[in-house]
Amino acid sequence: MLLTVSKRVEFSASRRLFLPRLSADENRLRFGDESAARYGSGRNYVAYFVFSGEPDPITGMLINISEIKRRAGEVINNRYDHRFLNEDNPAFSEVVPTAENIALQLLKEVGPLFADDRAQLAAVHLRESEARSATAYANGAVDGNFWFEFSAARRTMSPHLSETENEQLFGPSVRDHGHNYRARVSVDGESERADMFQLMNELRVAFDHKHLNRDVPALRDQPVTTESLARLLLSELTGRSTVTRVRLHERDDFFVEAWRNGEMAIGMRDRFGAAHRLHVPQFSDIENAELFGKCNNLRGHGHYYITEATVGANYDERTGAAVKFEQMRNAIGAAANAWRDKHLDKEAEEFRNQPSTGENIVRALWPKLDTSLDHRLTRLRLWETRNNRFTVRRIEPR
Repeated sequence: MLLTVSKRVEFSASRRLFLPRLSADENRLRFGDESAARYGSGRNYVAYFVFSGEPDPITGMLINISEIKRRAGEVINNRYDHRFLNEDNPAFSEVVPTAENIALQLLKEVGPLFADDRAQLAAVHLRESEARSATAYANGAVDGNFWFEFSAARRTMSPHLSETENEQLFGPSVRDHGHNYRARVSVDGESERADMFQLMNELRVAFDHKHLNRDVPALRDQPVTTESLARLLLSELTGRSTVTRVRLHERDDFFVEAWRNGEMAIGMRDRFGAAHRLHVPQFSDIENAELFGKCNNLRGHGHYYITEATVGANYDERTGAAVKFEQMRNAIGAAANAWRDKHLDKEAEEFRNQPSTGENIVRALWPKLDTSLDHRLTRLRLWETRNNRFTVRRIEPR
């Protein structure tokens, strides 16, 4: 099992996507119209610093999140925030400040600051805009992500099932309805930006404001599910780029991910409210206050936690489904039922003898959920706030 802690940090900067060795036309073909922005074009960036390791058995913390904010924040404030990266940051004097390159550089600069800590920087995820993000890993690998949106109507059904079987499996979704879809296409390394945006636009046009059952030839006489649509999007991109996977969000709390190697994953979210107090009985009041700050408040405080469970799944050619939606949703909702509207330290057995840190909460939730999902759980995320995320994975990422 792999435990990670992620801290979200924002900054604003301008940059020009431009290679001096290329002509103006070549730069435009590679980077798009932004290459002509002589004095730079701006972005509001969001960086996620992801740390891995084993938590301290006494404090329950993998890392003091405030230290991530302090150390990484100092790097960002001094070299990135409110800077023209091409000229104000020496790292980009000869390297184009794409999302991939910025994520890699942040990894190189922030990682050594934690070299002697229990937790090590495993990845940096950088969101440049609603359409672009990238993730750089400690092993040197990089994923580039391109996002696009479309709206479409559909009937969730399979022509290989009877009317009764479709209603039993898909419920009210067998009737005409619609979704505002958001798709993420991930590629190995850095791809030609302009080329990928053109591909994203072609896909958007092909599916936007269509009735999927009737207007998309590839889905006629085929199951029409979120799983089948994700697979179709991936197949449309195969051979045209270095695409590794496609994630399709049908709504904010549900997504399907289809991989080039044939694997599939289903993700679903739930929420629960709970109170807690971060406190170690073995420590003095002063030590607890220094370690946990306001989180050590005597009367406690609370969060509206978000959980996101991802399961590995096998696509069923007959039904077009990889999981039973209602069964998965019910399992995720039930897993945290005993904690809803409770004070975790006072009313939950799991935290009688250990601090209710995000690390301990997500690890305590894993066996509850994994059992009810037939041990297919591959990743479990817990958001304490929009800035602090705790994750357990069954296997290490790439």
